[in-house]
Amino acid sequence: MATTGPRMALAALAALGATAVFTAPANAAPGSTIHGNDIYVSSEAHIAPDGTIHLFGEYHCSEPSPSGTVQIKATIEQEDVRLSIGGGDAQCDGEVHDWSAHGTLRLTPTVHAGEALAKAELQEIRFGGGLLPRSIDTVAQDAHPVRVIDHR
Repeated sequence: MATTGPRMALAALAALGATAVFTAPANAAPGSTIHGNDIYVSSEAHIAPDGTIHLFGEYHCSEPSPSGTVQIKATIEQEDVRLSIGGGDAQCDGEVHDWSAHGTLRLTPTVHAGEALAKAELQEIRFGGGLLPRSIDTVAQDAHPVRVIDHR
């Protein structure tokens, strides 16, 4: 049985697609890095007198794709509460930089002093010509227990 050109091309595209799906970094494992990118979240989080919570750490990343940007996402989880706060744009020049993120506890007042889980992610956001992102890939992440210190 002879294989036709279009059938061969379709088989090649299917193989390439399967390879892309199984090697995509969209859901990197905790503490993992993709292409030398790295992020670290500090072992402490602080609640300020005004009721904002602060997470911080360090990161380094390589230059994003020309159609994208890299942003920092931070999350704190305590008991049944999960608060996600943005850390802004990352400066991806291969150097180590400090980052900080803060968010209000107005809608999550049960976050308190004690142990919590903190997560930090570097996310590469690629745009496809419009305002909406074409894809969001996690290129580095860190997650571990932290001590929340309440300064209120």
